[in-house]
Amino acid sequence: MSAPTPPSAAVVTGTAGHTVPREEEVLTPAALEFLGELHRRFAPRRAELLALRAARRAEIARTATLDFLPQTAHIRADDSWRVAPAPPALEDRRVEITGPTDRRMTVNALNSGARIWLADFEDASAPTWANVIGGQLNLTDAFERRIDFTTPEGKAYALRPAAELATVVVRPRGWHLDERHLTVDGEPVPGALVDFGLYFFRNARRLLDLGKGPYFYLPKTESHLEARLWNDVFAFAQDALGIPYGTVRATVLIETITAAYEMEEILYELRDHASGLNAGRWDYLFSIVKNFRDGGERFVLPDRAAVTMTAPFMRAYTELLVRTCHKRGAHAIGGMAAFIPSRRDPEVNATAFEKVRADKDREAADGFDGSWVAHPDLVPIARASFDAVLGDRPHQKDRLREDVHVTAGQLIDIASLDARPTAAGLLNAVQVGVRYIEAWLRGSGAVAIFHLMEDAATAEISRSQIWQWVNAGVVLDDGHKVTPELVRGIADDDLAAIRAELGEDAFAAGRWEEAHELLLRLALDRDYVEFLTLPAYRQLTG
Repeated sequence: MSAPTPPSAAVVTGTAGHTVPREEEVLTPAALEFLGELHRRFAPRRAELLALRAARRAEIARTATLDFLPQTAHIRADDSWRVAPAPPALEDRRVEITGPTDRRMTVNALNSGARIWLADFEDASAPTWANVIGGQLNLTDAFERRIDFTTPEGKAYALRPAAELATVVVRPRGWHLDERHLTVDGEPVPGALVDFGLYFFRNARRLLDLGKGPYFYLPKTESHLEARLWNDVFAFAQDALGIPYGTVRATVLIETITAAYEMEEILYELRDHASGLNAGRWDYLFSIVKNFRDGGERFVLPDRAAVTMTAPFMRAYTELLVRTCHKRGAHAIGGMAAFIPSRRDPEVNATAFEKVRADKDREAADGFDGSWVAHPDLVPIARASFDAVLGDRPHQKDRLREDVHVTAGQLIDIASLDARPTAAGLLNAVQVGVRYIEAWLRGSGAVAIFHLMEDAATAEISRSQIWQWVNAGVVLDDGHKVTPELVRGIADDDLAAIRAELGEDAFAAGRWEEAHELLLRLALDRDYVEFLTLPAYRQLTG
């Protein structure tokens, strides 16, 4: 008879037939008890904050506007406060690489030459139990230098000397996602607390011994109250394990439109643990569509490829982010270069590399302290752009950008972008959405599609734009109105093309019809689903 479970421990459930090798190394009784305590203390507040999200969205639907918060004006007006100084390992962040925590990516990202690796349990990782537990094992194995990888072709990968490795910054799942394999009092534990809690419990002390620390990227944050919850989680976790207060460092992704109006407040709430803010693109655009989806024609976004960081409302967002970060002593980290180099087409590479170079040159010139890439081949390009501006300096926080003055209206001035939805953009949204969802359902969250590394944010903006264009009655450049019938026809033709390209056996081995049906349901149902990963998770095997 097994020993009784401690009253505050998380319970492993629903893993029959899906046991992960070495799972017991991660899910020790002490680790489960720690997760149980995190859940009991913080899950109720998390539920309250998710309810506040819904209330705020209802207010946006009523008013079709957003503004800086009057009740926190005193925080923005107080020039005296700063975030905690960056630890040495996070002082220079000029190039950061992103990717999931599978074994191959772990070795390649650490060896990439980037200063930081965003080790992703969120958008670049489908949350199968194997990925959740395997990622935790891979990170600890890397810190203990007992990780390597050999391809089926026999190519071996091993870690470089410690001084050459990227610093790990873990991105846990967002507050909205549950982990069905772990429950406390019959309730699923929030995925954010699982990813954070297991990583912190297993590695905080180990990282301190290595001269680094438990560092995190916080995704999908929508308000400073959510940042306050994270800060309280950090404070409790450090105290519970005897880790010095302030050891945790967090970089917040400003990837929701509501968070863009609360950047200073978010840094203030996390000021003892804050490291910086990051400016993304796809999740930010997804958030704009989600929040203003019924706001009329002036909020209709064109093709996602047409919404670059130079669009007026995107430029307002990025410049405000740099201004805010440097005013408060935090790092400003730029967006993603998602191009995946071709081994067969040097002309494609040359054109793409030039676009990446121009994008990183712009970010460095605007005052960003670093930026993201999705592939090791892009590390030297991004590094050259920031080297040219930074030289031997670790950052450019002394550039306060006091010339920047962004109004509330500029952040949502979508109509200022001179571009409209096109037939090619609709086709791309369908193609990318289906291909990404199919791979996600098979357990892969980072997928190369049409020379770009795509993650869940791409699928979110794809299905959201289809929904918006249908409901707004958009007329495309070829004269066709976007209707459910048009979308279904495009999706059916694309599915037939995939079947013909793959052959019947390979097609049947995939999850193409499920992905096709899920995309159409999410894009065409009258009721908009907040996150595609919520219904998709119910179909995820493992």
